[in-house]
Amino acid sequence: MYCKYCGKKMNEDQDVCLNCGKIVKDKIDIDESINHKSKVAAGILGILFGGLGAHNFYLGYTGKAVAQLLITVLSCFLLSLVSAIWGFIEGILILTDSINEDANGNRLV
Repeated sequence: MYCKYCGKKMNEDQDVCLNCGKIVKDKIDIDESINHKSKVAAGILGILFGGLGAHNFYLGYTGKAVAQLLITVLSCFLLSLVSAIWGFIEGILILTDSINEDANGNRLV
């Protein structure tokens, strides 16, 4: 069962969500694959467009994504190699399952 407020998984006997702290009287049963992002898509975005933070935007890590984008754009692409290497490494880590969750804690499939 899942919390109807934040969507995190709950035990059958829980009445309070441990993630958001709200009292949940009506838990919902949803398919676990609804909130999951693709590991392959995130990895490829990291390898090809990592310098722009595309994979981090896709996974919901907006802080890191904006940092990568700003490093690239504000340096007039002079430091784009730095964020491109950063994105390439993260793309490989995603594909090898070292990074296996999105920003919401949902497992990559």
